[in-house]
Amino acid sequence: MTANQRPDQTREVFNAFQRFFDNEVASAVPLFLTTAMAIAWANLAFHSYEHTWHTQLSLSLGHLSVTKSLAHWIDEALMVLFFFTVGLEIKYEVQVGELASLRKALLPVIAAVGGMVVPAVVYTLFNMGLPTIKGWGIPMATDIAFALAVLALLSRRIPLGLKVFLSALAIADDLGAVLVIALFYTESIAWGFLAFAGLFIVLLMVANRLRIHHPIVYALLGLGVWIAFLGSGCHATVAGVLVAACIPAKGRSDTDEFIADVNQQMARFQCEPDSCGFSILLNDRHLDAVRAIEESCHEVETPLQRMKHALHKWVTFLIIPLFALANAGLYLGDFKPAEALTHPVAVAIALGLFLGKPIGICMFTFAAVKWFKIELPQNVTARHIIGAGCLAGIGFTMSLFIG
Repeated sequence: MTANQRPDQTREVFNAFQRFFDNEVASAVPLFLTTAMAIAWANLAFHSYEHTWHTQLSLSLGHLSVTKSLAHWIDEALMVLFFFTVGLEIKYEVQVGELASLRKALLPVIAAVGGMVVPAVVYTLFNMGLPTIKGWGIPMATDIAFALAVLALLSRRIPLGLKVFLSALAIADDLGAVLVIALFYTESIAWGFLAFAGLFIVLLMVANRLRIHHPIVYALLGLGVWIAFLGSGCHATVAGVLVAACIPAKGRSDTDEFIADVNQQMARFQCEPDSCGFSILLNDRHLDAVRAIEESCHEVETPLQRMKHALHKWVTFLIIPLFALANAGLYLGDFKPAEALTHPVAVAIALGLFLGKPIGICMFTFAAVKWFKIELPQNVTARHIIGAGCLAGIGFTMSLFIG
């Protein structure tokens, strides 16, 4: 093997790994693996599992201090980045994608309302007059991470519009669940902290308006929003969605300016006839042109797309698997099938998620299409909506928070 062949083979190996990590199906693998690991860990060494994730960690700032378990820090800190990336995806689709039309953007919101109301009604009917009726919010929410992971496994067989529809539905669903938590399951809300969160959001909007594109500005202000939500008693992950809505979706230069700048720099880069082809090191003129092209690429790329790309692998291959590992440890040692099949809470949650959820989503979606003449996303059929309704029945994250 020659020295020239080794770099080519190394590059091929690197590209193969790159293709794997960029593949949507591959992104679902760590989630399901860590879910299986969590269940195995909880049943083989339950006390170890509980002790690990209930370890208390404190965050202190001056006289303020917040103490939560390791599992809660994953749910309320790391998962903020997941909600942030989903919020970026939704904003992109609202700006130029499948949700750019107001009528199309309304459809997943209407579907989410149906997917929350019907399961809550089902739960209430089965627990009417019982102390357990207060758990009516458990079957309401869709888990974005798990639903999109299942959707990723089917990505080659489904249209893009369905993925966007389910993402937007899950976002609206989770925001509804957060509102339910805030209004009905939060013992007290610190409105002063929420006011500070609002102030930071206004500053984010001002920064966007002033076309400030430096990520540090948005990171610091976003951190302020998260801390304020954390102190308010409301679920902190909603901060991720709100901050994402404030990220600039336009670059500093448009495509025409970019093409003109790059063409100008490429002309500077042209080699002299007697020095082309074999030069190992670039001269100063070439380096200046390369750096100018790099700057032009940075100017035309939007902060929204740049942040989404930067966070994608961290969220997919670290944060979501950690979340599953910390939350999916279902202990089956005390499981009694006969009791589970007759207990009103278990029956209500199961029926609410697996029947109420798809029925509510489909009923409200088809009603909106028929009565309000709202079009389904491109290439999406009634069969796809029914499938999305079934996937929305994966109520993991928010159901755990409410439960």
